[in-house]
Amino acid sequence: MDVMRMEFSLCSFDGALPVEVTIDDDNGRYTIRKSDRSGEYFNSSNELIAWVKKHFHEEEFCHPHEFRGMLAKLTDYEVNGSYF
Repeated sequence: MDVMRMEFSLCSFDGALPVEVTIDDDNGRYTIRKSDRSGEYFNSSNELIAWVKKHFHEEEFCHPHEFRGMLAKLTDYEVNGSYF
């Protein structure tokens, strides 16, 4: 049984806590915790990915390459249904 779960933790410039992005298909959990501790909850991975692409930008993060890597994995997941 394949477990489809992705978690990302990215350091952002606007807070001490990392931004955390979670896609957990097995448990139906699609969440974002922002650096200010507020959060976003979604009904599907596609909703979460669309939100990330619209609201987050690489210049907001301490390590832009990590943000770009997350976007690449999310896009691959969105297109192919996997992130491998």
